[in-house]
Amino acid sequence: MMPSERFPDLEDASVLITGGGSGIGAALVEGFFRQGARVAFIDIAEDESRALCERLGQEEGHVPLFLHADLRDITSLRKAAEEAAQANGPVSVLVNNAAWDDRHEIEDVTPDYWDNNQAINLRPQFFAIQAVVPGMKAAGGGAIINFTSISYMINQGEMPAYTAAKGGIVGLTKGLAGALGPSGIRVNAIAPGWVLTERQKELWVTDEGLQSHIERQCLREPLQPADMVGPCLFLASSLSRMMTAQTLIVDGGVL
Repeated sequence: MMPSERFPDLEDASVLITGGGSGIGAALVEGFFRQGARVAFIDIAEDESRALCERLGQEEGHVPLFLHADLRDITSLRKAAEEAAQANGPVSVLVNNAAWDDRHEIEDVTPDYWDNNQAINLRPQFFAIQAVVPGMKAAGGGAIINFTSISYMINQGEMPAYTAAKGGIVGLTKGLAGALGPSGIRVNAIAPGWVLTERQKELWVTDEGLQSHIERQCLREPLQPADMVGPCLFLASSLSRMMTAQTLIVDGGVL
């Protein structure tokens, strides 16, 4: 369920979300959109993204701004961020959500595979931040939320390139919090547990595996994409105005 709480300072805020067409990203788009924010989102998947816009348009009478781009192409990423600012005003909230949690064997990883993995999971987070920071500085502040994962904290061994990137996101978050704090820009991270997106259910969820994981949680029910919305709204809002350089773990109590 989407949070019922209202965050008045998010109304009319210019919000940019990467990977917003499906999964956790789509829930975040909807969550900020229902707060009255001016939401733009970047995604490579056109069909899912347009379907999300159509659904929200039918329910709300207006739509978020879908920006088609491949985040591996930094020129396209920068152009999308500029379009978001032109349409909605300078970005005041950036949510770096896009990720690709591909499983891979150590012996199968080539330099090209490694570079492509980092080009999806880590590199765009920095360059998206770089693109919006001038507008945030001019406005006197902003909020940046980077999505990492508990996977690197629990020694998950099936995707070392991905977990390396997710660990790097925490380092990026802390370093940029230090660099941008004097400009009033807060940089935090969210580390989800195993969230049951459609991709997860199609590719990796088994009854046995899911039950085993839930038994490791303190809260014994599956995490849903909407469960990431409330924590993200909190970090974007003035309720967390003195929080920065932090990683908020949302995993049902695995850690």
